[in-house]
Amino acid sequence: MTMPILFISTLAAEELHDIAPPVDYSLIPPWLIFAGTFFALAIIGLIVWLIAQRRKRPEPPQLPRARALEALERMRDQIDLLNPYQFSIRVSDILRRYVTEQHGLPVTRQTSMEFLNALAKTPQFSSDEKLLLEDFLNRCDLIKFARHEATSADSRLLLEEATRFVKGGQLATV
Repeated sequence: MTMPILFISTLAAEELHDIAPPVDYSLIPPWLIFAGTFFALAIIGLIVWLIAQRRKRPEPPQLPRARALEALERMRDQIDLLNPYQFSIRVSDILRRYVTEQHGLPVTRQTSMEFLNALAKTPQFSSDEKLLLEDFLNRCDLIKFARHEATSADSRLLLEEATRFVKGGQLATV
């Protein structure tokens, strides 16, 4: 009895055919579909990027007063770290750069006396601003050139005078 079942199963196996592979009915080659998809996504990405760039507004350049105040504020942390000589040079450089950029005066190429003489003839500054700048420059010159024994209190005073001058030359502490 086992023979007929085995014989029938062999005959059935001979009648069954193997599964045929899928038939490609597409008229467009697959590489062309991938390339088209890539280019479509690239164009969409470019459009999104251009729209995002157009929405960004360029930042206006920082004004000389704002730059100087920011630099002076950073110097506030350096009062105790730098010796008064180095501190006076840095604060003086910040103030000279501010006057050059804001008022177009060649302060960086003049001595303090040359600048104060030219300043006396200039109507751009009020008398309070001239006095404040003269006091500041005299203090700086004492520290830088006369090697006056300055302390961190002198550095604080220089910083306050420079800040007041940049803010508008008020003589009273605000």
